[in-house]
Amino acid sequence: MNSPLKFQPLPDLPPPSSVVGPVAWVRSNLLSSPFNMLLTAFVLWLIWLIVPGILNWVLIDAIYAGDTRDACLGDNATGLCWPYVRAKFHLWIYGRYPLEERWRVDLWLAIMLLGIAWLVLPKTSHKKVVGIFMLFIFPVISFFLLTGGLGLKSVETSLWGGLMLTLVIAIVGNVVSLPLGIVLALGRQAENLPALRFMSIIFIEFWRAVPLITVLFMSSVMLPLFLPEGVNFDNLLRALVGVTLFTAAYLAEVVRGGLAAIPKGQYEAAEAMGLSYWRKMRLIILPQALKISIPGLVNSFISLLKDTTLVSIIGLLDLLGWVQSTSRGVDWATPVTATSGYFITALMFWVMCFCMSRYSQGLERKLHTGHKR
Repeated sequence: MNSPLKFQPLPDLPPPSSVVGPVAWVRSNLLSSPFNMLLTAFVLWLIWLIVPGILNWVLIDAIYAGDTRDACLGDNATGLCWPYVRAKFHLWIYGRYPLEERWRVDLWLAIMLLGIAWLVLPKTSHKKVVGIFMLFIFPVISFFLLTGGLGLKSVETSLWGGLMLTLVIAIVGNVVSLPLGIVLALGRQAENLPALRFMSIIFIEFWRAVPLITVLFMSSVMLPLFLPEGVNFDNLLRALVGVTLFTAAYLAEVVRGGLAAIPKGQYEAAEAMGLSYWRKMRLIILPQALKISIPGLVNSFISLLKDTTLVSIIGLLDLLGWVQSTSRGVDWATPVTATSGYFITALMFWVMCFCMSRYSQGLERKLHTGHKR
């Protein structure tokens, strides 16, 4: 006899909010203990204390109308001076790059951002081809676009400035110093080559013991003394040489830390397979060491991006240099212009550094292989 009851599986219920979701995240991260609850309350109090004042200064009390410094003068001018930002923003981006040639800088920035986005976004195809283009072809395109040649008007590097100059120094310094830092790290680890190890140690310790501001002075003043007669570099190239050598020393120590973190069994396994030294490093050791070194490498990249502001001491006006220069000009000198320029500069640097930091964290998660302690 068939039973009149029919049994059907009930639909799956969503997990409770106390286990997953925003409520669970708040409970596990912000309210997990009395100390965390006290710390969360303190942070919220700081946000309530600081953020409204910043928003009030940037948006509510800000000056929007006007085309001259008079708009940012007076007792009511207590907020951010947007007319000053609009009037000088082109100098903050291009410096004194010729107005009719600025399309070249725009094209350079567009190619660079498109290439970076193509490599960073997870679902894009042909990443290897784009990577080869950005590593070998894009530098050549950048050289002719920015300096001239091949039918383009020549633009002296003394006219470069603003955000454009900041990005040039940061990108060239990081890209060139990374392979040099890897070579120095391998040289410092080469115990069977004492001469190479000694030279690597001397190089690393010398550049790490000298402040960057001193390096820039040395590269600007002393570098021409070591060149043959008749050979001379402009200020930008001197700064690039100094920044690259300085950053390479720090990256070498970061990579060396990654090499030291690799278990000895990895080296022994590679040698047991009969791999040569360079194949062992290229296929086994370096990929693991660089993965471990990602936080330190990105930290050095971010530090160099911010340290580019020091080049103003040798006559190169980067983003911060142009903000300082325009805020002191008699045409826009007011009590709020300098603060307005510094705020916009800080915001631009924060966006760039934050994007680099978030990408590095995503890269760490992507390369995580289950051995994290």
